[in-house]
Amino acid sequence: MSSKLSAATGRWRLLGAIFVVSLALLSGCHSRSTKNLKKATAQSLYALAHKAMVNNDYEFAIKQYEALTSRFPFTSEARQARLDLIYVYYRKGEKETAVDAVEQFIRENPTHPRVDYAWYMKGLIYYERTPFAIERFFGVDMTKRPPTDAVKSINAFTTVVTQYPNSDYSHDALKRLTYLRNRLAEYEINVARWYIKRGAYIAAARRAEGVVEQYDGSPAEQPALAILLDCYRRLGYTDLASNVEKVYAYNYPPKSESENAKGKHWWQIWR
Repeated sequence: MSSKLSAATGRWRLLGAIFVVSLALLSGCHSRSTKNLKKATAQSLYALAHKAMVNNDYEFAIKQYEALTSRFPFTSEARQARLDLIYVYYRKGEKETAVDAVEQFIRENPTHPRVDYAWYMKGLIYYERTPFAIERFFGVDMTKRPPTDAVKSINAFTTVVTQYPNSDYSHDALKRLTYLRNRLAEYEINVARWYIKRGAYIAAARRAEGVVEQYDGSPAEQPALAILLDCYRRLGYTDLASNVEKVYAYNYPPKSESENAKGKHWWQIWR
């Protein structure tokens, strides 16, 4: 019995010794890493962070970039680090932190030669926060929901396109801007139709007017004019209805039988 007890005691002592040694090694590593961090220059910190970013080690990159911006806030490396942090936060999935980083950079560096990139990233972050994947998978029409993030994305992309037309990001920003603009127009059409179902024809007309004025050239312009014409007729606004009817007929003339035949394919039996 005593031999078993002494053996168990020996095992516990061995485990305890291993634990103490492990703690000592960890504390030694921590002290060495802290010491190395204190000795690091702005250039070396940026090199480490950038390498980690390229290798998709975003956790380590963030630590190095944050250490750089904290210790050397007024260096050119720190300014570049703040731009890189926007991308790293974005790739790591920390969208709110990325937006905060964007707004801080724009606020502190309004004339920076790469501020267009910050604006573009802000637009991209809000663009991707709308559930496009869910919409495609479940077949849900997301244009029936208030697109709050879409508005923020449009404002950011508009800044890139209008204020920085020669930017490397202006072309992509314009394509995304066009898509979002059409999306908002579709949302307004859905709201107008909702008002019509409830007999609120004035409210529906105002929504349709907004589409015609703000989103001219979008695919939603045609249904907007149709809604306007319908509402004006229901409300007894004869002159307004007549004007809208002329505009509609001019922009969307009825197709002839030959034109309809050209646009019809054999599988489109409903056309």
